[in-house]
Amino acid sequence: MKNQFYSYQPKQGHGLPHDPIPSLIGPRPIGWISTCDKQGRTNLAPYSFFNIFNYSPPILVFSSVGKKDSVTNAIETGEFVYNLATLDLGEQVNLSSATLAYGESEFDLTALSTTPSTLIKPPRIAQTPVAMECIVTEYQQLKRADGTLLDTWMVMGEVVMVHIAEETLENGLYNSARQKPLMRAGGPADYYWIEEQQKLEMYRPK
Repeated sequence: MKNQFYSYQPKQGHGLPHDPIPSLIGPRPIGWISTCDKQGRTNLAPYSFFNIFNYSPPILVFSSVGKKDSVTNAIETGEFVYNLATLDLGEQVNLSSATLAYGESEFDLTALSTTPSTLIKPPRIAQTPVAMECIVTEYQQLKRADGTLLDTWMVMGEVVMVHIAEETLENGLYNSARQKPLMRAGGPADYYWIEEQQKLEMYRPK
């Protein structure tokens, strides 16, 4: 039987209870981004428009709908930290998405502890097993196909320092599933995480 498709043009609206595109491109890793403003005040926020876009050097990219504090701080100071969002820290991840007054810290709201970074000023989350210190390489405001600017900002950063909790390494290899990384799946409130039994090994053809 031939598939029947629900088709629509995004600019004309999807006509569904919730935008399906974030679910169709998912689940997506969460960039839990910590920054400091020019006065040294900390900020923490999760971004599901996030990923890695190069191996050497590693380049991390996050995007924000609206020029939020994380974007402003990263652009003004040139620094940010990626922190791994895990299932165990899910409540804090969600809390850190709250809208606070400028200068108020999500670290206080979530009761998460900070630990100093090595090469940059923004702190890491003490409770997460993985963090990467990043120097901003470029940023841009996104636009439509017709050139109209959007209130969406993308920030790219080179990873200059990596922190991995030693307990996550098995024979020198990082076990991703054991940390149960939290991922955004679209929908009003949908998240997933990885379990070891979901792993499938496929080596690239030579």
